[in-house]
Amino acid sequence: MIKGLHHAALAVPDMQQALDFYCGVLGFEVVMDVDLPGGVMEAPFGIEQAGCKVRMIHKGGTQIELFEFEHSEAGDPARPVNREGITHIALASDDVPGDYASLTAAGVAFNTPVQGDSPSRWAYGRDPFGNVIELLEASG
Repeated sequence: MIKGLHHAALAVPDMQQALDFYCGVLGFEVVMDVDLPGGVMEAPFGIEQAGCKVRMIHKGGTQIELFEFEHSEAGDPARPVNREGITHIALASDDVPGDYASLTAAGVAFNTPVQGDSPSRWAYGRDPFGNVIELLEASG
């Protein structure tokens, strides 16, 4: 029986830059640190040349798995959210305006100012690689 979502995973071009953002700015903590050589994950991933660095990061009840592949294809840092696939990841917040201000100061570009009213506020921006992140403060 499916219990729920365990984690989301992101391919990033630079692991240290990803950790600087997700851990240094957002406060996640590395809970798994593995480097996988080529030849190990090609069949499970269904790609050639799957050597990669893998870091699982955790905060609260949320986990994100970060991959830096030795051989990767650049993504579109302005990928529209209506393109099929994952549109965004939502980060739970108990202070969207405060987190919005902190992340803006850290260089996150948001699409709009904070939307909605307490207890349901949100804002969409992008991580350093163009992945869309949502700050979400919601009741229930």
